[in-house]
Amino acid sequence: MSWKFWQKNNDAKPKKKKTKTREWVDAILFAVIAATIIRVFFIEAYTIPTGSMERSLLIGDFLFVSKVNYGPRIPMTPVAFPFAHHTMPVTGTKAYWEGVQWKYRRLPGTSDIKRNDVVVFNYPQGDTVALEQQDMDYYQMVRHSSWQSVNSQYTVVSRPVDKRENYIKRCIGIAGDTISMKAGLVSVNGRPEPLKNTGNFTYLVTFKTRNVNFDVFQDMGFSMRSGDPDIQSMTDSTCLFTGSGSMMDEVKKLDFVKSVGEYVATAGQYEPDVFPHDPNRPWNVDNFGPIIIPKKGWTVKLDSVTMPLYERSIRIYEGNKLEKSGTGWLINGKPATTYTFKMDYYWMMGDNRHNSLDSRYWGFVPEDHIVGKALFIWMSFDTNGSFFSKIRWSRLLRGIH
Repeated sequence: MSWKFWQKNNDAKPKKKKTKTREWVDAILFAVIAATIIRVFFIEAYTIPTGSMERSLLIGDFLFVSKVNYGPRIPMTPVAFPFAHHTMPVTGTKAYWEGVQWKYRRLPGTSDIKRNDVVVFNYPQGDTVALEQQDMDYYQMVRHSSWQSVNSQYTVVSRPVDKRENYIKRCIGIAGDTISMKAGLVSVNGRPEPLKNTGNFTYLVTFKTRNVNFDVFQDMGFSMRSGDPDIQSMTDSTCLFTGSGSMMDEVKKLDFVKSVGEYVATAGQYEPDVFPHDPNRPWNVDNFGPIIIPKKGWTVKLDSVTMPLYERSIRIYEGNKLEKSGTGWLINGKPATTYTFKMDYYWMMGDNRHNSLDSRYWGFVPEDHIVGKALFIWMSFDTNGSFFSKIRWSRLLRGIH
């Protein structure tokens, strides 16, 4: 044994220098691991693909979504290809392996979900149908077709919760709230919550004349884009306008406009595609409720009144075997007259109220589907703009409220 270990050993072999290839491999591996950790636990980029949140968020907005605010969700499908959500970009095959599935767990966050937060979440009906077209396409189809014909035009899939489509909506109600809607106006716990002025609603506009210069409305900010215009003709003298309250106030001032009124469904007019799809509740997109949003620890009585509202949450989201037995119910093979919820739930709606597939159609969003909170817009592209106006400069680095 050498007692002069602090002295340099001239006989020791020098460390072998890494090759350029090895250095590049190490650097790329480190970058992938670091980026994956940031994406899973801290912040992730997201793109607005549809107009369901207009005019709060526009098609072509690029957002940063925080995982920290509500607490990062531990991956439930841990074996997956980096940076791919559920499908490989070139081959179109699965970007994950379902052989390993972890239970839902979430690290502590800096805040709880609050009313009016803009939230990204996994599509709750992903176990039934994956929708990859614009919300309005689906909305129009289910209103004018049978469910069977609609279902045949979409791909039936089964994906793990964290690999379902990402949706972004505004949280209208949190766990424990009572929510309802009358003539297009949402009420939370009995208090009316008017649509924010950045949101869109549908209005019926009647003109005094048939000769209308629609360029005037385009100058006001109404989009005339092909396939999804903000103005649709009804008759020679009436049109449906999709716009914000402030925009419609300007329309009212025009001397050739006779009247402007909100275009809403009639109360009691049953729409079978509206949650909970119960003929005994003649609800529609503008009139429904009241509904109590389930809260962790809340116990509900199981009967013919409550089961249409909570059956899916008990069976699908909380993983119980639910069976009808005579006049009662069996949960996991045992008779039950009540059920206590294990998770918090939320009610999500789009700001573009008549062009949004949201909780009015599929009900509650469970907490294990929550991805994160939308923070700010870092880039925005207008696909219909000219070459020099593709970037919406006024929207860059804008916060989301």
